[in-house]
Amino acid sequence: MLLSSRTIEFSTLDTQCSYISECKTRMEYKYIENASMQLNQDLIERGWRRFGNYYSRPQCKGCQSCLSLRIDVENYHFSRSAKRTFKKAEGISYVIQAPTMSTEHLELYERYHRFMEERRGWHYYYLKPQSYHELYVSGAHNFGKEILYFHDKKLIGVDLIDFLDNGISSIYFYYDPDFAHLSLGRLSIYEQILLAKEYGLKWIYLGYYVEACQSLKYKASYQPYQILKGNPELDEEALWH
Repeated sequence: MLLSSRTIEFSTLDTQCSYISECKTRMEYKYIENASMQLNQDLIERGWRRFGNYYSRPQCKGCQSCLSLRIDVENYHFSRSAKRTFKKAEGISYVIQAPTMSTEHLELYERYHRFMEERRGWHYYYLKPQSYHELYVSGAHNFGKEILYFHDKKLIGVDLIDFLDNGISSIYFYYDPDFAHLSLGRLSIYEQILLAKEYGLKWIYLGYYVEACQSLKYKASYQPYQILKGNPELDEEALWH
């Protein structure tokens, strides 16, 4: 049983936006110890993103480019392209469990971010084991899980998710660049949709869709979807359209 939660709220100063180069960003944070599944649900539905015990969302002056997007699972139909992706992945096996940290996790995370630095120009920084634990293992409680992707017993992908009462929150996915030809990024979302359908869950919360950001604009291809209106507080209704 979770203890009562303790919340610390704070925000950053204006910094360079990592999504749109000509913009500044300011992030609002909640550090929550022992967040319940219901509180986690309420926050995700209102545009917050969970990393460890930290919840964050952008509060940028004069900019509303970050749009919270959720896929409509009930009405989603797999395209021919999706079926080809499944076919390419026939040799992959999966394990769903509570988030963990191992040497394999850390080495794979390092390789993926080195790869994305070259491919997309991402800013690379070394993530210490303690920081990885704080971001992806801590705060998972009874709702956070990882889906491990294996090929011939080799770990090739890690998908961090939260189970909600009405859906799945997609937190972060990283993979082995040697297996990029298997379209593992798309596969991870397709597998989340299958999982949601299996459990009768209505939504996949994909985080922020940013049309001007190459790394985030792909999310609009998963139709039908809904967009959150504004940044509602916990005591306000979350309106998706």
